Order: sequence, then structure tokens, then C-alpha cells
Amino acid sequence: MAISSYNALQVNGSLQSRLISHSFNHLKTSLSSTVKPFFKELQQLLPMKVDVSKTMKNTSGKMLDAVVDSLFQFVDIPSLPSQKNFLPVEEIGELVEVTCTLGEIPADFAEGVFIRNGSNPLFGGLKSAVSIFGESHNIWVEGEGMLHALYFKKDDDCGSWIISYKNRYVESETFKIETKRNKPGFLPALVGDAPAIIAAYLLNSLRFGTVNKHMSNTNVFEHSGRIYSIAENYLPQEVDISTLETICDWDVNGTWDRPFSSHPKKAPNGEFVVMGTDAWKPYYVLGVISADGKKVHKVDLKFKRCVLSHDIGVTQNYNVILDHPLTLDVKRLTMGGQILQYEKEEYARIGVMPRYGDAESVKWFEVQTNCTFHFLNCFEDANQVIVRGCRALTSFLSDPDGSLNPYEWFSKGFIFAGHHDSAEVGYLFTHLYEWRLNMLSGKVEERNLTGSEYSMDFPFINEQFTGLKHKYGYTQVIDSGASSICMAKYGSLAKLYLEESDSTKSVEGRGEHLIKVEYHKFEDNNFCSGSAFVPRNGGIEEDDGWIITFVHNEETDVTQVHIIDAQDFEGEAIAKLTLPQRVPYGFHSTFLSMPACQS
Repeated sequence: MAISSYNALQVNGSLQSRLISHSFNHLKTSLSSTVKPFFKELQQLLPMKVDVSKTMKNTSGKMLDAVVDSLFQFVDIPSLPSQKNFLPVEEIGELVEVTCTLGEIPADFAEGVFIRNGSNPLFGGLKSAVSIFGESHNIWVEGEGMLHALYFKKDDDCGSWIISYKNRYVESETFKIETKRNKPGFLPALVGDAPAIIAAYLLNSLRFGTVNKHMSNTNVFEHSGRIYSIAENYLPQEVDISTLETICDWDVNGTWDRPFSSHPKKAPNGEFVVMGTDAWKPYYVLGVISADGKKVHKVDLKFKRCVLSHDIGVTQNYNVILDHPLTLDVKRLTMGGQILQYEKEEYARIGVMPRYGDAESVKWFEVQTNCTFHFLNCFEDANQVIVRGCRALTSFLSDPDGSLNPYEWFSKGFIFAGHHDSAEVGYLFTHLYEWRLNMLSGKVEERNLTGSEYSMDFPFINEQFTGLKHKYGYTQVIDSGASSICMAKYGSLAKLYLEESDSTKSVEGRGEHLIKVEYHKFEDNNFCSGSAFVPRNGGIEEDDGWIITFVHNEETDVTQVHIIDAQDFEGEAIAKLTLPQRVPYGFHSTFLSMPACQS
């Protein structure tokens, strides 16, 4: 019942006392006037021999639905023509065979599945909700998750490749709720006017038992032979890799009861390191899941604030923790501010924790304030822990003071030429960055590894080197011109030579040498998403393999998968496969070799 849901909210952070505001008084008045017509219906039902508990639950649900229907209007967020490939697509149904339209797939390419996750909003696109409390709206990361999979299998008889494509929604419990209703139900509860966000918190919780939808749209990972889809606001969903059917939530045998990182890391010994952040204490909990996926070591790291930390790192012996000032603060919301905000005047730090340590065992290093969403890799080198990631001066999720609409915020942020350190424009520029953390002295050395020519993010490596010293890394490179009239678009890929300097370039005014970088550039108006490294079977060198990525041509509205030789990175793609329908721009991917798929 609604009352039960409300009690649950009180247990999970005393929400009733926290969300008192002028807008809540409006909400109570509206509830009272709207539910009166249902009292007569309830009186008629009571004399009947029915399940009173079920009747109350159904009736209270109808009353709350009536409140939302009468007070709130869902409105489509408009999109520009240049944003067409951010819009959703339909499920394609059964597997569709795909042919290689250019080049050929190498004979020693791995059999397996290339699978990418991404946002694919229900009901035509992202929404805003307008009411007497103001307006709240979805942001670009909030659509329902859709998996896009390309299957590579060799014909046993002739050795030729059989390639097929399939897509499917991740069917979380909140996905099922909305598809059953066949209309939007969840009020946007992250960005907008504070009274509207508070109303969304209360009404979503009372109606559905949760504040936000379980999007499961960010990443795909494998552990102990099972495949999972994840976004960091909820638990992972296990997925059948052959059908893309959603099986169930994964709570590690009932031991994990909080959100789960979008970027868990498999340590060199097979253990799985995760974390979960929450708006209520404990703000940050780290977990080490056994290699068989059955046990978990959980630690409350006793954070003093809730940070939206998107990634975690591992080395052979340590967990690497990122604490930067992108915060979720309910108290700030009740005072009229944004619940999600990048606080540029606040501190940033990196923690190094022994694998099975506790909060007291973490060695913290104060670093220059930054917003880093993605680590490239972390590893140990003598008495230092080396951390590399894509570092920016602010968050790309939303305007820090809410003064600009989302598209204007992106447009100004991606104007890079000569302005990447400006507070007015270019603030979304991202460098590959390095922190060298001295475990003996406690000192930090930090520097840019790449210059101001190209902004890059979505880093990846040969995953066999996760947590280990390595020579190479890869990123997607932002096309600042295309992004400055839209949202982030990635017009090329970069190969990072981490142990080679580019003697022709240095960081302006500081004499720091930058690393060598090679670029694989796509044709004009072609942009990639969801790139991954596929190691060559039997390969010896770290970069012996291929880069595989989804590439969309905005002129033809056709999506292909490109396969690029990592050792001939600036050359043409060795194979291009045209897909049966467009694939919207999305987030992270992985390549699962056939043994993992079969298990």
C-alpha cells in the first residue's frame, strides 16, 4: 500500500522530515482535493468479501495516479535534426544475418559477441513533466537500456564467418511497470525546479516503491561466466547472451542491497571490485566479490558526502577510489538548489585501499579539483600507484547552476578552440591525465598526458592488462564542431602510446612532455560509440588485436560496425559490416569471447 511505501521511505533516510517545503504543502492540498472522488468507490467495496489489503493498495494506487494525471503534464523534449541518432529505435525481433560490405574479417578474429548498451527511451524520447510545482526533465543519460549485439560465429564446415545482429530492451522491473501502463509514469526526479523534484521523489516512491527508473543503460560486463547489464542507480540485471532476455536482478546471493557501479573491475586474480553510492548514509560502500560470484566483502568508507562516482580502479593489491565534488545533496534540494551539482570550490581526492581493507586502511591523496568519470587503468610501480583517467574541469551531466537549457550547456561546453580552460566556453574539454601517488611519502605528481588539440573520453584498454602496467590505451575523440551544435559526438579514435613521448609538444608553460598519440579518423559526419579492444587469438604483443566500434553515418542514416587493426591504427578499417537498422549513439561495450558466451 501507499502507506507501506511511505514507511519504507522513512526508514531509508527519514524522507518525510527531510523534504518539508512550501511545495509539499501544495502537494498535500492537491492530494486531498483529488482523492475525494475515490472515497465513495472505497465505501462501496468495503462490505464485500474481498481482500481488504489488496483493495486498499489498488485504490490508493488509483488515487495517486489520478493526482499525477491531474497535476502533471508529460511533454516531449524537443530535438534538433542533428540529434536524430540520439533518438530511440524499435526492437528488431529475431536475429538478422549481417554481411561484410567492405573488406573481410580476419581468420584469427575471435568468435564471440560484441555487445553495447545505451539509452533508448520509451514512448518516443525523453520527457519533461510540467505542474504547479514547476518543471523537471530527463537528461540525456536517463532513457531505458537497450542492448545491441553482433554475433561472430564460424561455419564448422567451411570456416566462413556467420554474423548476425539483434537488439533488445533490458527489461528491469520499472521497464515492466511503464510498458504495462503503456504511457510515461515516472516523474523526472534529477534535474529541474526544486519543488518539482521533491514532488517527483514523493510521488514516484509512493506509486512505484522507488524514486527513479532502473535504467540499466550504461555498461555490460561478465563475471563468473554470467553476463550483466548495469547503470549505477540500481542492481545489475543478468542477461541471456544468446537471446538478450533479461533474467533477474543480481544481488550477490542477497548480500548486496544498494546501487552498483557502472564500471566494476576484475582484479588480476579474478576477484571483482565494485562500489555503490547513495544519497543517504552510508554514502559510499565498496565491495570485493569472490571470483565465483558467491561471496562479497563490504566496507562502508564513511564518506561525508554523496559523490556521483562513476568508476573504480584496481591494481594487483589495491582498490583505487575516486572522490570528486560532483555531489547529490537532498538538503541542498530542500533549500531550492539542484540535487545534482558539481561544486568546483570543493575538494577532490583519490584513495588507495588494500584489497580487503576497511575505511581506516585507505590512504587518501588530495589532488587538484576535477571531475573524472572514467579511469583508463591503474597499476603499481615500485612504491607508487599510477592512476590514469579522462579528466575535465567540470561535469558534463548538467549546468552547475541550472541557468542554461541542456543543449545550450553542451553547445558552449564543446567550443574548444583556444578556450578549453575558459569558464564561459570549452569547459567540457577532457584530457588524458596521470596521477602518481607515492605510497611512502604521501606526495602526488599529476600532469596532462595529452594536449589541447583534441578532447577525449570513453577510454579502454586490452582488458588482459587491467590493474597491470601497460603500454597502450585507446579513447574516443570528441568532434568539437559537431558537438557544439548538439551533444557529444565522437568523430575519431585515439591510440595512446603511454611509454613514448611526443617530443614536438609540451604542456604550455610547464615544459611537461606529452605522450605520443595516433588517430583513426572517420569520414565526415560519421561518429562512433561503444568501442572495445578484441585481442588476437594467440597474440603476444599487448596491442596485437583489433578495435571494434559502432559507427553511424548521419548523411545516409546507416550504422556500421568497423573493425580496425590496432597495429595499423591510422590505416583504413579492415572490415565494415552494415547493420539492418540504425543504432543510436550509446555508452559502453565489451567483446565476449566464445568460451564466456557458452558458459
